[in-house]
Amino acid sequence: MPKKIPPGSGGFNPFGDLIGLDFVRCEDGHSQCVLEVDERLLNPHRVLHGGVIYSMADTGMGGALYSCMEDDELCATIEIQIIYLKAVASGRLTCDTRILHRSKRIATLESEIANDGRLVAKATGTFSIFRVK
Repeated sequence: MPKKIPPGSGGFNPFGDLIGLDFVRCEDGHSQCVLEVDERLLNPHRVLHGGVIYSMADTGMGGALYSCMEDDELCATIEIQIIYLKAVASGRLTCDTRILHRSKRIATLESEIANDGRLVAKATGTFSIFRVK
């Protein structure tokens, strides 16, 4: 039976909660998470730290994959490539993620991160899938 991450679950991990990440959708190999830009997340140039956007993509990918994994399966990031398209200084970020391909042990996913509807970053990632013993 696929794992469930109910909407409003926060980042479903302490780090996601720390940066204010919240899942609004997580089902059938797709996820959507949101984050309100806060000045505590800005870098010295007064724009959002790239690590926040990366973390959204990584966590969104994990959530999308979790939505179609069995109870005895876990996943871990192997690699993520991200392209930053525009700087972000305020507003609401939305990360939409989908599984591009999944085999028994590997999955490839894609995330698009938008700031108030404007695409600001795109990421692809590869995750390992393994069974809990």
